[in-house]
Amino acid sequence: MNATLSTAEALRAALAGLLDGLPPSQAARAVERLIANYRGATPTDAPVLRDRSDVAAYAAYRMPATFEAVRAALEALADTVPAWVPGSHVDVGGGTGAAVWAAEAVWPEEVRTEEVPTEAARADGPGDADGPGETGAAGAGSGREGGRTTTVLDWAEPALALGRELAAASGARAVRAADWRRTRIGTALKLPESDLVTVSYVLKELTERDRAVLVEETARAAQAVVIVEPGTPDGYLRIIEARDRLIAAGLRIAAPCPHGGACPIERGTDWCHFAARVSRSSLHRQVKGGSLPYEDEKFSYVAAVRFGTPPLPGRTDDAARADRARADRARADRARVVRKPQIRKGQVLLDLCTEDDGLRRETVTKRHGPLYRAARDTEWGDTWPPPHTPGPAADPSTGPATGSEA
Repeated sequence: MNATLSTAEALRAALAGLLDGLPPSQAARAVERLIANYRGATPTDAPVLRDRSDVAAYAAYRMPATFEAVRAALEALADTVPAWVPGSHVDVGGGTGAAVWAAEAVWPEEVRTEEVPTEAARADGPGDADGPGETGAAGAGSGREGGRTTTVLDWAEPALALGRELAAASGARAVRAADWRRTRIGTALKLPESDLVTVSYVLKELTERDRAVLVEETARAAQAVVIVEPGTPDGYLRIIEARDRLIAAGLRIAAPCPHGGACPIERGTDWCHFAARVSRSSLHRQVKGGSLPYEDEKFSYVAAVRFGTPPLPGRTDDAARADRARADRARADRARVVRKPQIRKGQVLLDLCTEDDGLRRETVTKRHGPLYRAARDTEWGDTWPPPHTPGPAADPSTGPATGSEA
């Protein structure tokens, strides 16, 4: 694969080659069964992906959407801790590797920066664990000497085999060199210590007990945990459950919530979710149906970290402390856009989740200059106000720059 292709383009090209020779009717039947599992109750006594035709259908139907959802969640984490880059990544229940490609899209190795030393970071909080390589699926390592190391754990060997095949077509070393391991995802799972652990579209397939144990194990093993589920009411409830367990384990919520308190959404009335735009190739449309060149993947997620704000590379101790203080203040002042912004004539309405006021709506008008222009470019899931945007200024007719509605 040409290394100059973007990660998303390289993945699309690899997927196009994957379906060569697969009868469309066979792929369609597998897609229909997978859709039924995706929307309904999935048994936990057998892998969802049973053979290569299942895996190929899954890759065509779900992998582009999973990639975009996980990439969006990882980008939200990266925006919160911009000086941090994972040196090791474990993807639990990773299947064909969408999260591996997503991590490469967010942290391409050619722009690597300093990482948080694992030992120092663990000294700052609870959750110490045995060293890497001592239990279960261990051995991911930190990857700081030779680039990011990546380990994919899944119970479906056909998915792992196809993941290896797709990865071999990547121009990115971290993707090509990923270690694909068949592992039962259950109460006996022991993860290696790793900078980043991702769990995407997996919790739904597990029993309640297995979900609890898995989330607690990710909190023990990782410096940063990112969990992604479908953007449905049930998916949101699984994310809230995981969020509570991560907080109880001593991790700090990095995204999407601007706080570590209780979710302000009243359960049963609404749910927190976001959307990622997914490009669909002609081959993708042929297998999945439909004519639009895109679709929106709805997802819920949580990202949590064990460390504080990392210093920028090359900073003195005093400058690093000042960097942390500024970053912490900026994070405390920012909210998350939890609905698609409503753009009207001369104003933008933003539905926000905030640290101090819970859910609120803010109105940004033309009279607020740079803030209004920023609001017009703001998307569902972004932080508000964006970094480096001038703060609110007084408006002679309305007072504050943003009007708030409870």
